[in-house]
Amino acid sequence: MKQYLDLCQRIVNEGVWVNNKRTGKSCLTVINADITYNVAENEFPLVTTRKSFWKSAIAEILGYIRGYDNAADFRKIGTKTWDANANENKDWLANPYRKGTDDCGLIYGKIGRNFPKPDGGSVDLLRQIVDDLSQGIDNRGEIYTFYHPGAFHMGCLRPCMYSHHFSLLDGTLYLNSTQRSCDVPLGLNFNMVQVFVFLALMAQITGHKPGLAFHKIVNAHIYEDQLDLMRDVQLKRTPYPSPQLTINPDIKTLEDLETWVTLDDFEVQGYQHHEAIRYPFSV
Repeated sequence: MKQYLDLCQRIVNEGVWVNNKRTGKSCLTVINADITYNVAENEFPLVTTRKSFWKSAIAEILGYIRGYDNAADFRKIGTKTWDANANENKDWLANPYRKGTDDCGLIYGKIGRNFPKPDGGSVDLLRQIVDDLSQGIDNRGEIYTFYHPGAFHMGCLRPCMYSHHFSLLDGTLYLNSTQRSCDVPLGLNFNMVQVFVFLALMAQITGHKPGLAFHKIVNAHIYEDQLDLMRDVQLKRTPYPSPQLTINPDIKTLEDLETWVTLDDFEVQGYQHHEAIRYPFSV
């Protein structure tokens, strides 16, 4: 929580105004931020200076694991985060690759679970990683990536957090996640949860102890219509202690995550928080 608030304060104090063409808004921006999560000690990085809807964040990472490309599928597992990008983005609505209502195109897990090969066919990156780690193999390239510049025009949004690199060291699993761009008041709240949960799940299904998760953000920003709420409300609140996350121990395989796992398989204990803040969302 301290790392999150320190980053927010850094942006307020040191940020530079940058105009964002996609949204038509200005962003107060800093370059390079690093946050570390202690998954081994179950220090769940849930924001406490406002109410955080952690279930929606977990539902979204489940959708990335399953390779979803449709907002309706994301809604079914518990999140509406893709509704606006699928159905309100003017450029995407006019895109010939869009297949209709709720279609997101080639986004995130849809790419990662079917990464195109230059010589034809595709590679299921996550399946390869799970198979390797389950056998105790780390080839120093266990990377689940969603970043494919040749496919950007075929999806409603480029991936923001685009790479998850798993490393196995003496029976402990680590994760380095890289994010090119981050809406800190809204997006980072989700992304912190997702990095933590992804490492916890992968350690559980591959039979290893979870270690630390390292989260690198390249461009961290606060939109102009979010600044007052961050500076004058959220940053003036006193944080509460970190809660803890419990994951159903019956989740043992990638197939479990792909088929029967729901939000009922996750529980947060000891979550104290301040009132919700309705930050504007930029499409």
